[in-house]
Amino acid sequence: MAIERTLSIIKPDGVQKNLIGDVYRRFEQAGLKIIAARMLHLTTAQAEAFYAVHRERPFYKDLVRYMTTGPVIAQVLEGENAIETHRKIMGATDPKKADPGTIRRDLAASIEENVVHGSDAVETARQEISFFFAQADVCPRTR
Repeated sequence: MAIERTLSIIKPDGVQKNLIGDVYRRFEQAGLKIIAARMLHLTTAQAEAFYAVHRERPFYKDLVRYMTTGPVIAQVLEGENAIETHRKIMGATDPKKADPGTIRRDLAASIEENVVHGSDAVETARQEISFFFAQADVCPRTR
């Protein structure tokens, strides 16, 4: 199995509802290590740039607006098959379709306010991590 890194974001609804510890606990219990983290309030320009891949989709403007409503926490997770593991922990985008025990099924209010974001592939993860973190800000675990 491959050791990977993935970007994870606790979205404004997750931060506002004080779900940070619960979300982190789920990552760690699944064997993922948090190797970088920061809280920030995205500007409109930052949210537009981060979600540019969705620019032509009908939900793009609402997504940008939502992601700028409050602080988020961006983190880099590392572990065996981190991308797939993280996506399983998150659950389906629509909480109604997510498996029981996943973050979105247990904690999300709606498809729009679904608590977390995660990279979907190795290359996407590289791009998304570099959007939020300089290489010097990522601290691989040494013990």
